[in-house]
Amino acid sequence: MLENKNPSKTNISQLGEFGLIDHLTKNFEIHQNTTIKGIGDDAAVISSEGDNQIVVTTDLLIEGVHFDLSYMPLKHLGYKAVMVNLSDVYAMNATATQITVSIAVSNRFPVEALEELYAGIKTAVKMYNVDLIGGDTTSSTTGLIISITAIGNAKKETITYRDGAKENDLLVVTGDLGAAYLGLQVLEREKEVFKVNPNSQPDLDAYTYLIERQLKPEARKDIPKLLSELDVKPTAMIDISDGLSSEIIHICKQSNVGCNLYEDKIPLDPQVISACEEFQLDSTTVALSGGEDYELLFTISAEDFPKIKANPHLTVIGHITHEKEGTHLISRANTKIPLIARGWNAMQEDD
Repeated sequence: MLENKNPSKTNISQLGEFGLIDHLTKNFEIHQNTTIKGIGDDAAVISSEGDNQIVVTTDLLIEGVHFDLSYMPLKHLGYKAVMVNLSDVYAMNATATQITVSIAVSNRFPVEALEELYAGIKTAVKMYNVDLIGGDTTSSTTGLIISITAIGNAKKETITYRDGAKENDLLVVTGDLGAAYLGLQVLEREKEVFKVNPNSQPDLDAYTYLIERQLKPEARKDIPKLLSELDVKPTAMIDISDGLSSEIIHICKQSNVGCNLYEDKIPLDPQVISACEEFQLDSTTVALSGGEDYELLFTISAEDFPKIKANPHLTVIGHITHEKEGTHLISRANTKIPLIARGWNAMQEDD
């Protein structure tokens, strides 16, 4: 009997980023008793001496996929690349301590350009009190690729995973949402205008906050410290990189719970609201699916509500329900709409 020379092939886009990770790593076993948490959270957790545990996370940024150098200055890129990784450490309720930086670069970049990139990295490590301790450099045929690994630590009882949310817990978010996505829309629009008229000078004063959130986001280093001072231990936590709906679904799926998210509670900056009107976008959709906010989403016991209710950095946006109830958005009209993970997906096919 002849072998099938053309076995069926699964397109990567069918699985998506997280489906692909699950598919490729599902048969890997943990062999070391020092590995406390492997794949499946914002960071891995490794046991250390004493009561401390080490957290480790890594992210890859690729030119043309994650950033566009026609409007992303290299110094800002270096800074943002560090933030992307530190955010995952803080999402474990941990303190970031070190990073490594590896780059692959094509010959179109002079040394001076890479100096700009590393100037941004230096600014980030100084402001966030982390050390650059190593990395690698190599050549690339496809532009610029940046891979950063961030390392941090926390006490064993402090580290927070995605899988601890319980029924009746409150859903809490830091800061405001949607601005980074709208900043990207503004920059993309100006890029198209520039193509038509290279002499045009854009007036971006009305979009300063949006553009800053896209080009120079800040990781929420302050939140683990704030929660400690408030004597609040989150039951589950994740950073918002792919959009609010995706991150809520991650927590609910890994915690085996459902949730109700209230549309009128989602925190939005006034620039987000006005830009949504200008671009004819729905602000709730932008907050749910925009991504790159690098805020933190977490759940707390309802008993801890009095400790956080007056804090300007934190907003209660919903509550956790029984798994059978599913994940829902409660609209301003009080209708129940199933939440769908429509956040940014690096593995999706181009239109």
